[in-house]
Amino acid sequence: MNEIKKALNESPAARWGILLLASFTMAANYYFYDALSPLQQLLQEKLQFSATNYGFLVSTYSIPNTFLCMAVIGGIILDRLGIRRTGFSFVAMMTIGALLTAYGASDAFHVQHGIGYNFFNSFLTDYSPELKMMSLGFFLFGLGAETSIVVINKIIVKWFNGKDIAFAFAVNLAIARIGTAMALIVSPKLVSETQWNKPIWFAAFFMCLGFLVFLVYLMYDVKLDRQKQIKVSLDETEVFKFSDIGNLLKNPSFVFITLLCVTFYSAVFPFLKYAPNMMQNKFGFSADMAGTIASILPFGTVIFTPIFGWLTDNKGYSASVMILGSALLILVHLTFTFTNITPYVPMFVLGIAFSLVPAAMWPSVAKIVDTNKLGTAYGLMFSIQNLGLWAFPILIGLVLDKTNSHITPEMLEKGTATYDYTYAILMLVVLGCLGLLFAFLLRKADKTSGYGLDLPNKTK
Repeated sequence: MNEIKKALNESPAARWGILLLASFTMAANYYFYDALSPLQQLLQEKLQFSATNYGFLVSTYSIPNTFLCMAVIGGIILDRLGIRRTGFSFVAMMTIGALLTAYGASDAFHVQHGIGYNFFNSFLTDYSPELKMMSLGFFLFGLGAETSIVVINKIIVKWFNGKDIAFAFAVNLAIARIGTAMALIVSPKLVSETQWNKPIWFAAFFMCLGFLVFLVYLMYDVKLDRQKQIKVSLDETEVFKFSDIGNLLKNPSFVFITLLCVTFYSAVFPFLKYAPNMMQNKFGFSADMAGTIASILPFGTVIFTPIFGWLTDNKGYSASVMILGSALLILVHLTFTFTNITPYVPMFVLGIAFSLVPAAMWPSVAKIVDTNKLGTAYGLMFSIQNLGLWAFPILIGLVLDKTNSHITPEMLEKGTATYDYTYAILMLVVLGCLGLLFAFLLRKADKTSGYGLDLPNKTK
């Protein structure tokens, strides 16, 4: 009798090994995305960026996914062409963008006026060539990064659906956020008198390593498809139709979970871009200490996201967990706005909030949307999410410049002035309130839709 061989995804060791490979690439993505956060003041001092310039640079990440709908297009491409071709293309794009961003901050470009400097200095002369080159790089990085996250989400569904899917999503997020935490801690430590831009180059090379690791994953993806005799071809159910997007937007549960996604993430990621600088200005911490305190948030998610993922897999309560996380987010920003409580406490609570909502939200999408349309659904969510990730870094920078108009880069460098973040953070409180409303509406809609978001995810 012939022995029946199990597919790779039936082996727990293989599944979790694959998850580590995919998560490493996502951690490299997160590391580069957050590597600039502790360097805001250095960018203002060395490259003469204003707070608005910094906000614009950060927001360029989201431009392709907001205005060009690249995350949606990437999701459609993913559903049509599969994980391998889509993943390779967009992770490569992300890596190229990271290298260009680092080049824009390099001495070769800034001091020696290297390749491209004269071109970038020939237009929009109110903005520096460094800002334009770094923004181009961050634009390309964002173009690849959001679709690569969609790809990794579909990888997790492919290998874990019907098993420990929420726990797998949670572990993936936890590993990715180690990347964020390390960026906040390591970036300021790599700065030296002669190489202030060293942390940006380090982040870019780390992204290159993430690309190489993704290539290793692709070999296992080929093997799994061969075992299951899956051909990369399209049947009638896989062909994209514009009505797919329309059907998603007619689904109240999908609409509410998407609106929760954009409001919640817009109140966290842009905040984290400015958090180290806020710690320096409001509490008087050094750049090193400010980055370390800000890292409490991602380190908190490393601990709590897998716990809440296990909870929603085995006990359920996903819709209720999203409500609790949204409420904690509001509490944290109110604390930063109106009190001088040591930032260790609210950052820790924000880490809990940022574990609760994603641990419950991303696996819930797999209940709401058919598997063969997940790429489109995740892509649409990421594009709408990126509208907030584009707008709010700029808005925070504008509010800071308007409410601190008397402060110059020279005053900051000498330590004779500090930014007041009160109105900037209060704006995020409003976002948190909207997110809480959408979380309640999601749970209400689930009572009639029958998706069972408060039921356990694990089926066997």
